Parts: sequence; structure tokens; C-alpha cells
Amino acid sequence: MSSTVLDRAAWQSRAAAHKARVDGWLTTYLDRRRSGMKHPVEDFLFTYYSFRPARLGRWHPGAGIVLRDADPSEFGCDYTLAAEGTTLDAAAVLSRRRDQVVWIRELLARTAGRQAHFGCFGMHEWAMVYRQTHDQVRHNAWPLRLSPDETTEVIHANRIRCSHFDAYRFFTEPARPLNLLTPTRQSQPVLEQPGCLHANMDLYKWAYKLSPLVRSELVADCFHLAREIRVLDMRASPYDLEALGYPPVRVEEPEGRAEYVAAQRAFADRAAPLRAALLDAVDGLR
Repeated sequence: MSSTVLDRAAWQSRAAAHKARVDGWLTTYLDRRRSGMKHPVEDFLFTYYSFRPARLGRWHPGAGIVLRDADPSEFGCDYTLAAEGTTLDAAAVLSRRRDQVVWIRELLARTAGRQAHFGCFGMHEWAMVYRQTHDQVRHNAWPLRLSPDETTEVIHANRIRCSHFDAYRFFTEPARPLNLLTPTRQSQPVLEQPGCLHANMDLYKWAYKLSPLVRSELVADCFHLAREIRVLDMRASPYDLEALGYPPVRVEEPEGRAEYVAAQRAFADRAAPLRAALLDAVDGLR
């Protein structure tokens, strides 16, 4: 693997810029966590995903980068001294995580090569509340926009074609037979497609699971995209979140479905270069 050498001023500038960027996302979440407050939209990136805030804020240059005048202990046990400075021992990381890296690469490549579909209209979130009582609904501190009967009618009027296992596994038991697909963890590389909101949010998961082999700026780019996608995901959900500043995308109506598809396409366009960058980073390890 060829190496790029960064002098101290260059890598410190990148590390500082990354920290400042991430701190802007973390501050409100950490303040809420200290006070015990929950947020049905923004907390998702820190509760569903397992990357701790401190790790998101920590800068790594990625594999193949040498940092002049850097102490390996500042970056972690996988960093070592090279001829011109400190660098990540990518071989050591791969020796422990090769199977995971290979699996992620296959998923990313197969997803990128598949045709995007944009006809789900966010019905996965509706399937997660289908035929539940108020106490059973996950975000029951917030009202649903429609009555239980109206919510049921929306689900019955729209075909549910969710291809994403980690969304499908949260469907209620009565909703699962309504899905045209039966995603499993094993079938994930076969079914995942680049138009899916959750597949594109999950670029953040694959980026942090590849860390520190990939640069932290790319992890942050994926987090930023996931954060914006999550807003659409919940605006199109059955929850009424206007009090939090999220006007609904009324997917139960034709205009709302058109709005959803347009946003879904835009997110797919933004996700494509991030998926490609992750693939390039993995392929550069060979």
C-alpha cells in the first residue's frame, strides 16, 4: 500500500476541523442525555447505531497515511512508528476483522450494482405500529397523525415492499405477512438496494465498522447523510412531530408520496459517492 505523508500542521488542522464539525452534532444530544430527555428523531443516530459519541469525535486519518511528529499513543494501539512518522498498522486491524471487512465490501458492492426502487413510500414505519395499542407504540410520548383505523387503512391501501432486514425485523407480527418480501440477515446482500432510506442511512454503520481503516471525515460524511435521512424517515411516519418542528410528509396522499419519492431519489444520489468511497477505501487495502 502506498503512503501519503502529512506534516504536523496538516494533520492537526484536519483533526481540529473534524472535531469542530462533530461537536456541532453532539452538543444537543449530550445535553439531552444528561437531563434524561428523549428525542424521537435525533436520538436514533446514537441509540440504534452503536458508535459512541466520543468515538465519532475522534479523528483517524485512515489507512496509508503517515503523520509526521505524531505520537502513536495519541491514536490507539493499532498505530505504530514508521520511517517518516506514525501510521495505522492496517495489516494488524485486518488480521482481526478480515471476515467483517469482506462481508461489508460484498454488501456495498452488490447494493451499488442493483437497480434502485422508490415505491415503498415509507410504509416500514407504519408497519412498526400496525395494530398496536398506544402503550405498545415505540414513540408513544408522541401522538399518531391518524386514528388507529385510519392508520390501518393506509397500510392496507399501499403495498409494503420493504427490502431492508433491520427495518423489517421491527414490524409488528400482524404486519409481517403484509410485506411482499421476507428479508433475513442472510439475504441482506441479495435484497438491499440503493433507493432504500435505511440502506443509505446504514452507510454510517459500515463506515464506523471500517474505522480506523477509513478516514474519519468519511465516517462523518455518512453520519451527516444518515442524520438528514432520519428526518425524512420520521416526517413520513405515522407520528405527529410538528411540535418538534417536523411537518409531515403525508404519504397517505398522492402529493405526499410524490414528495417522498423525490426526496428518496435525492438521498440515493448523495449516497452513491459515499458508498463508492467506502468501496475504494476497502479495495485500497488489498
